[in-house]
Amino acid sequence: MGYVFAGDFRKGITFEIDNNVMVIVDFQHVKPGKGAAFVRTKMRNVITGGVIERTFNPTDKFEAAHIDRKDMEYLYTDGEFYYFMDIENYEQMPLNFSQVELALNYIKENSKVTVSFFKGSAFSVEPDNFVELLITQCDPAVRGDTAQAGTKPATLETGLKIQVPMFVNEGDVVRIDTRSGTYMSRV
Repeated sequence: MGYVFAGDFRKGITFEIDNNVMVIVDFQHVKPGKGAAFVRTKMRNVITGGVIERTFNPTDKFEAAHIDRKDMEYLYTDGEFYYFMDIENYEQMPLNFSQVELALNYIKENSKVTVSFFKGSAFSVEPDNFVELLITQCDPAVRGDTAQAGTKPATLETGLKIQVPMFVNEGDVVRIDTRSGTYMSRV
């Protein structure tokens, strides 16, 4: 493995620190008028998802962490494990709830996902940036009801509740941005 210096930090760089794997979410190189330069960072633990802010000396050296990503397909759950299939070799892999929790709002059976691995162990599942899901419950629009700026609550087939425009109805299929959890369009 290689090394990365704090002075070379950029968004998306992964490295190991204190037996944790971190990814840079945001950074700022600071050169004050007096004193030494430093790097202010916001980093996320790739295993737990926790975000912390920390400053580093630009010469601080860390071991680079290599994260592998694999395209997989969500198959089913047996209540305890969630089963995914490797698209290349058709091998099935069970993952537990904590590994798939964030993706469950956006995936259904046969959904394509990206599974991230560190040293051969899966630690997270990411859905596509945009998914199409069925609205299973949505109240009809009431004429003149604009208390919520022209939106109303809707429940998707995965159980996720989102705000949708008044013209969207139960039974419609909608496109959702999984990064923000917001309605994009009707399909």
